[in-house]
Amino acid sequence: MHPRNLPLILCALLVGCGIANSQESTPAQHKREAALDILLSERGPLKDLEAAIVAARKNGVSDQAILEARFLYHVDMLEDSAIAAMLPEFLTQREHFRLEDSAIFAVKEDWLSVVEYVKAIHALDKGDQEGFKKHIKEAFWLGPRQAAAFAPHIERLRHDEAMKAIAFDLKQRLASLDGSPPITLKSLIDGRKALLIHFWSPHSRESVISMEDFASTAQSLISHNIAVVSLCAQRSPAASEVIEPYNKGKHGQWLVDPDEDSIGRLLRIQSLPSMALISHEGRVLFSGDPTDLQFWRALQKLAPEMKRPDANADF
Repeated sequence: MHPRNLPLILCALLVGCGIANSQESTPAQHKREAALDILLSERGPLKDLEAAIVAARKNGVSDQAILEARFLYHVDMLEDSAIAAMLPEFLTQREHFRLEDSAIFAVKEDWLSVVEYVKAIHALDKGDQEGFKKHIKEAFWLGPRQAAAFAPHIERLRHDEAMKAIAFDLKQRLASLDGSPPITLKSLIDGRKALLIHFWSPHSRESVISMEDFASTAQSLISHNIAVVSLCAQRSPAASEVIEPYNKGKHGQWLVDPDEDSIGRLLRIQSLPSMALISHEGRVLFSGDPTDLQFWRALQKLAPEMKRPDANADF
């Protein structure tokens, strides 16, 4: 499985690309168009984006288009704080917006919708939930075609708030998949930096095909003093068959998520595989899709030297 697709905002916004450029024919215009294409598609390190910006300016790409490209870059990199920091530039540019200078917008309302979107992210970054709700509603009103791009932020806000309210019981005893005596999560996290819970099922195709990648990640986590446990909903021959190559103690514990007091339900797990990172106090540091960049950022706060085992892997 490849990493999660880029945010849908790209599909929603790239409606104006090429409208003006299709009629350009001079060498200078071709150079400008090529520089803009590179800028809009750059998703490497920040230094690569900065180099693309320098080249775009040199070839006459407008400040408006450069601002839009920077915005899309930070959206795709899931860098909300960077988007929030762009608000003063968006407010200034709002007064000077020219549709003919835009790289991605077909109508001005779409541009104004993104300004409200940036205001909403700025409010969210400051912990202002009411401000977020106000501006995200205005963004919906101005740009309904971009609704699919805004919805994940609303979902994430609600999910994060739910995770903050959880009182995680680390003393809960969980049965082992192989029939070994029950064990508590507290006994696993003691002496470790944190606890990673891997939710999976033998009936989830993505769980099964990503198991080798998970095993590699689990080994890396354990070597960095982070405990690992995998939870499956029930014992079964299919589950035993899947974990047989990995059930040697090097990839953490393989336990059963109970029907009553289910950890998966507590953490609102809706898709498999999913990950949750738990602190010694029972706080949820992360819960969600293992391909989410926020997962790796949470891990690297605990172990800064830790690197993702394979950039093309699922975990």
